[in-house]
Amino acid sequence: MQPQESTAIARRPLDVEDYIDILRRHKGWIFGPLFAALVVSVVVAFLWPDTYVSIATIRVVPPQVPENFVPANVNSDVQGRVNSLIQLILNRATLTNIINTHNLYKRERERLPLDDVIENMRLDDIKCCPLLQTANTQRSERNQYPAFQIGFAYNNRFIAQKVTTDLVARFLEENVREVSQQTVSTTQFLRDQWDSAKKKLDDIEQKLSVFRTQNMGRLPEEQQSNYQGLNAMQAQMLTLNTSMNRVNQEKLLYENQLRIFREQLSSLKDPNSQDQAQQQKNEKLAEKDREIEQYEKTLASARERYKESHPDVQRLVTMLAAAKKQREVIVKQEETKKPDATPARTPNPQIVREQRDLDVAIQRIQGLIQAKDLEMEDYKKQSTDLEKTIKLYQARIEGVPVGIKEYDQLIRERDLARKDYEDLDRRLNASAMSTALENRQQGERLEQLDPPSIPQTPTQPKRPLIIAIGTGIGLIVGLCLAGAWEVKDTALKNLKDVRAYTQLPVLGSIPLLENDLVVRRRKRLAWLAWSTACLVGVIIMSSSVVYYFATKL
Repeated sequence: MQPQESTAIARRPLDVEDYIDILRRHKGWIFGPLFAALVVSVVVAFLWPDTYVSIATIRVVPPQVPENFVPANVNSDVQGRVNSLIQLILNRATLTNIINTHNLYKRERERLPLDDVIENMRLDDIKCCPLLQTANTQRSERNQYPAFQIGFAYNNRFIAQKVTTDLVARFLEENVREVSQQTVSTTQFLRDQWDSAKKKLDDIEQKLSVFRTQNMGRLPEEQQSNYQGLNAMQAQMLTLNTSMNRVNQEKLLYENQLRIFREQLSSLKDPNSQDQAQQQKNEKLAEKDREIEQYEKTLASARERYKESHPDVQRLVTMLAAAKKQREVIVKQEETKKPDATPARTPNPQIVREQRDLDVAIQRIQGLIQAKDLEMEDYKKQSTDLEKTIKLYQARIEGVPVGIKEYDQLIRERDLARKDYEDLDRRLNASAMSTALENRQQGERLEQLDPPSIPQTPTQPKRPLIIAIGTGIGLIVGLCLAGAWEVKDTALKNLKDVRAYTQLPVLGSIPLLENDLVVRRRKRLAWLAWSTACLVGVIIMSSSVVYYFATKL
């Protein structure tokens, strides 16, 4: 015997007739879950209790008097104040009172702690949100007075309306109480500050009157002229300092031009000039001399500002000594060299002319620098005279008796106290007017725009959606079961399977011969089972619908 092949034979591709045949063979597995899901979804949809939402609208009424006439003395952030009121009325004590008053959540209170019931009520059932405005009705941010909606969701629409009415009443009552408390507190605070400022001003006025009485006829009125003269001298000193700075800048500019001319003069080289050759030889020595001169100037400037022990002075002394040693070395090297035996040559006329022009420019710049030095000396003399004059004025002012300084101090304190008193008096009057406006109910307030509604239709559950989703899930489950059974069944179903799997021509087919009695009995049993299931399902669905409408009425 040959061993049986263990490789699986691939199924042939299905066509439309095969799918129709599959649906006909497994219609029980498809319509069974579909009908069961329909029954379950109908029962769930109609046994789910209704939830009604009652909504009331509250709007913010702007002040009757413009704010530029009577400014408000409470928080101007309407949104923030409304959020604070919402948190205030949704506290535990208020919600507990509402639950006990209207006897809410009977079943939930039997199986859950009261804190959990209150938290679920606050998060799920009470809704408070701003009423969105359209683009045409929106105002600017500053002048925008929004509206708010307060709603409550419950399974009884009349109780939902009563609870919403209670919430709106508490909201409006809390707003009136909080606004009244804020405006009264603000006015009282400003009045206390006004009393304190008035007392301080009266004390200073009393001290000033006593001082004037005690020093009658000895008050130096010329102190004002002394201050004016001192200010004029200080302004003149400032102008003089500006002029000195300008002279220094101009002198630095001339020194820079002098350095440039000297460099140009030193850069002129005449190969036919013996003096130029000698100048090239001594170029290092001249450069070192300039370096030594720069160090000496810097050291002299540093000694004017610091002592000999200062690190900068010691560093400059060391650098100056090193530069002088280097110069001595260069001088010794030049002395040891033999004189150049090159015969003298005639200098270049053009170079001589350029050197002469540069010498003239150098002399002119040196003259300008000397003029600036003279001008600076003149300014320094003027500065010395002004400093003496300023010291004289300061000595006059400091020589005033101590009581005069006390008098000036009292005057300054009196002016500051009067300014604070006038500012507080203006604010107190504005706050008092705002308080009077609030007491007359003409300020910014909240009022009920739309009363709590009696909902006619429930917001939850969405019964058509629940039934449609449940039926769809049942159909999907039925199709999956039918597909699973079809995949599991490997028997040959029709002539197409025989031709495909045997690869043989089929000459004819013999139909399946069964007992007619057995076939009729099986059909009757299937019809009886389906009729019973459909009847039971219809009864269950009808009962749930009847129960819903009976309990609703």
